[in-house]
Amino acid sequence: MKAKVYVTLKPSVLDPQGKAIHHSIELLGNNQFADVRQGKYFEITLADSASNSDALAAVEKIAKDVLTNPIIEDYRIEIES
Repeated sequence: MKAKVYVTLKPSVLDPQGKAIHHSIELLGNNQFADVRQGKYFEITLADSASNSDALAAVEKIAKDVLTNPIIEDYRIEIES
């Protein structure tokens, strides 16, 4: 079983790295993108013995306690069997 955790800055938080990437894209002559926001991606392999609900609860705890700063970041979890 695999968990995918996507961590992004909250919409109200400034994203200087995203702005720098957006600026670089524009310098390359591509003006199709209105905005760029950067984030983090984690792929966690879980023990086969874990149930979906136990796996989700464990990953949820790790996402809250370790992978994100809850003041400035949001996260989303996907579990794949």
